[in-house]
Amino acid sequence: MKLVNNSREQNLNELTEKAIGCAIEVHKQLGPGLLESIYENALCIELDLCKIKYERQKALNAIYKNKNVGDFRVDLVIEEKVVIELKSVERHDSIFEAQILSYMKLGGYKLGLLINFNPKLVTEGVKRFRI
Repeated sequence: MKLVNNSREQNLNELTEKAIGCAIEVHKQLGPGLLESIYENALCIELDLCKIKYERQKALNAIYKNKNVGDFRVDLVIEEKVVIELKSVERHDSIFEAQILSYMKLGGYKLGLLINFNPKLVTEGVKRFRI
C-alpha cells in the first residue's frame, strides 16, 4: 500500500514539475506584464505540446450543507488532479492563497499551483499547495 501512495505522490510531483516547466517556457517567451488571459492561452499551448490533459475555466459548484450556493471557475485543472490558479499581478496578496485553497477544498483536489506571471522570474511567483 505504501508503494502505491509513494508512486502516486511521485506522479503528482512529476506532473506539477512539468506544469511549472510549461509556465517557465511561457514566461521566457512572453515576459512579465501581460494580461492573465494571455498567459492562460499560452500555457494551454504548452500543456498541449507536453501532452498534459487539462480543463480550462472549469465550472464547479460551491456546496453548503448539501445545497448548491453558487458556482465558481477554476483557471485550469490538469490531469483531473491539480488545480492551477493564474495571476498577473504586481503584488502577492494572501487572498490569492485563500482563493486557491477554497477552490481545492470545494472541488475535492489535494494539490494546487498558484502561478503569478508578473515577477521577473516566474519561479518567484510559483507556490504549491497541498491539503
